[in-house]
Amino acid sequence: MKPTTLKQIAELLDISTSTVSKALKGYSDVSEKTKRLVLETAKLMNYRPNSFAVNLRTSESKTIGLIVPEIVHHFFSSVIKGIISQAEKKGYLVIILQSNESYKLEKKQLDLLLSQRVDGILISLANGTGNFDHLNDVLLQNKPLVMFDKIAKIIKCSKVIIDDRKAAYTATQHLVDIGCKKIAHFRGSLLPQNSIDRFLGYKQALLDNNMPYDSSLVYICECGDRSFVEGKESARKLLNEHNDVDGIFINTDLVAIGAMTEFQKLGVKVPEDISIVGFSNWFMSSVISPTLTTIDQPGYQMGKTAFKRLYKEIQQIKRNETVTHKKIVLDTALVVRESTIEAK
Repeated sequence: MKPTTLKQIAELLDISTSTVSKALKGYSDVSEKTKRLVLETAKLMNYRPNSFAVNLRTSESKTIGLIVPEIVHHFFSSVIKGIISQAEKKGYLVIILQSNESYKLEKKQLDLLLSQRVDGILISLANGTGNFDHLNDVLLQNKPLVMFDKIAKIIKCSKVIIDDRKAAYTATQHLVDIGCKKIAHFRGSLLPQNSIDRFLGYKQALLDNNMPYDSSLVYICECGDRSFVEGKESARKLLNEHNDVDGIFINTDLVAIGAMTEFQKLGVKVPEDISIVGFSNWFMSSVISPTLTTIDQPGYQMGKTAFKRLYKEIQQIKRNETVTHKKIVLDTALVVRESTIEAK
């Protein structure tokens, strides 16, 4: 069955198409009686506005694009929920795309979103993204762009982040405070800014406590689909190369859980032999045994804040105002659980 048109409603009621259109929009120059009649008839005929035509008239698509490295991931799923919760309130549809940590795919997806004439774009960069020309292309088209979590500092757009360096420092300092003497770090891949900052926070905490920095105690985990496996592999390498390590700060909870699983298999006790601090506060962190001490990263709040920022910039462009960019830093917190020993 073809969709009902304004013309069909007008012919049935023997009024003009423009009167039907005005009645549906609530214009004051149409009588209340006619408005009620048009609305009742439109409902009976199952009329739906042609959103494409409306978008052409208003130069709005009422859609935004969202690109994340992973969808099936505790942190990013929380971010997505936060974004959608706010987008629905403003009548926006969210097109969600997954880059799979691939720069090439991320670039292709940005082009796709621009071709779909989205009103704005939210993005957390892929680990493989080292060139940012595709992001500047978005801004050159006067399209609002808000980055979150994994960002590029040199891109002039709004960003919603946490202080990764400070959070990592807090995590490492906790290991120092409970008496750990040799602390390793399972870091993320080399490119993402948050991975860099977490490594720098770890390193600074060691230096501030007069503990030597040893690059051989830093293990790179590319994360992504292999996070759990990489945690297990890095745990084995650590025991083979540094069996006297008594503390580890780990870049993400899933890598930490992989490491804890391998330690348990090899007879290494957590936290009696090795204390571990993760990052993100994934749900599994509170239900594994022992439960995982971690940094709580506010994913849901990050999603809400990112959409609100994007929406504000969409409105600024709509009103032909100068877009103001802003960096918003959300708070984190150390959640102490069973994977770290009590302070001596």
